[in-house]
Amino acid sequence: MNHATVKTPVHLWIIGIVSLLWNSIGAFDYSATQFRIESYMSNFTPEQLDYFYSFPSWVDSAWAVGVWGSLLGSIFLLARKAWAVWLFGASILGLAVSTVYNFVLSTGMEMMGEAATWMTVVIWVIVLSLFFYARAMAKRGVLT
Repeated sequence: MNHATVKTPVHLWIIGIVSLLWNSIGAFDYSATQFRIESYMSNFTPEQLDYFYSFPSWVDSAWAVGVWGSLLGSIFLLARKAWAVWLFGASILGLAVSTVYNFVLSTGMEMMGEAATWMTVVIWVIVLSLFFYARAMAKRGVLT
């Protein structure tokens, strides 16, 4: 299939822009936590802050891969590049590691409560959806 003749569907632009906005929130959350931005971090209890700031480096790394992989995946989706699939895949791996840490290997579930559990479910649904969407667009020749 000649990629130059594959028309970009309107839904790619909509999904790409919405995912970029969504993933920008995650990137801000990660950055604000890493840089300990007071105005943002003041929303959390001292116990929650202690929990965030005590993440082992491998958890911070996995979180970074999850967040930045998804953000870059959205950018590459908008650029119509097939690398979006790999970036969303990397994001899934980062999310998997951080989810296991937060809900199995630590007290994250107790520390953050039910809202964090539901937010994690939402994040999983979105990143899996973006991965499968990007893969479908790559198979259709929309992403090159």
